[in-house]
Amino acid sequence: MATLYSSVGHGGASGYLAAMALFGLAPEVMKPAALTMNLFVASLVLYRLYRADYFSWRLFLPIAIASMPMAFWGGTLIPQESTYQYIVGAALLLASIQFFVRIKNEGDCVEPTLLIAIPVGAVLGFVSGLTGVGGGIYLSPLLLWLRWTKMRTNAAIAAAFILVNSAAGLAGHVMTINTWPGDMAWYVIAALMGAIVGAELAVRRLAPPILRQLLGVVLVIAGIKMVLTA
Repeated sequence: MATLYSSVGHGGASGYLAAMALFGLAPEVMKPAALTMNLFVASLVLYRLYRADYFSWRLFLPIAIASMPMAFWGGTLIPQESTYQYIVGAALLLASIQFFVRIKNEGDCVEPTLLIAIPVGAVLGFVSGLTGVGGGIYLSPLLLWLRWTKMRTNAAIAAAFILVNSAAGLAGHVMTINTWPGDMAWYVIAALMGAIVGAELAVRRLAPPILRQLLGVVLVIAGIKMVLTA
């Protein structure tokens, strides 16, 4: 999951949540584990893309400033187990769409609009903190559809967005429930090993369509499982 997601600039939270759902991990493990893996993977991807000069502070800052307090708030909320499963299941099904309908921006980019950037950042930040999904998987297609970025700049913005919102959401979660999954170190090591390969792909070439579609299928299966077992 980390390899596939980091190859398009994502931290992989929706993929981690899908895998954990398929293997039946408890919701109280899923959220902090996904956010923590996001932190490490997004940091590595952002470092590679930033050094390759694909990052835009002008686009990132208004989205991030709006999203971080909302991600923190979402992280403090602890829904009932069945409610959390419904929410995450819906989030995974919605996230899967990106991997079947690919949006490209081959034309000139337009100037970001604050009236759109700020509410988008706020909504995605809240979803990130509440569910453990980093938000980049929703932000990426929006930025391309709005013609605000090219593909690799899009990946860099998504990685930075995931990083700051995962940190804010995790901080809110830890302040509310001071618990930690026992095997977290192994999750992080596995994610980083995959991200090293994926970050190289993000800088040099994007993930091939067939891998994206397979990833979409995994998200659909996991999303349906979460909803049906809630």
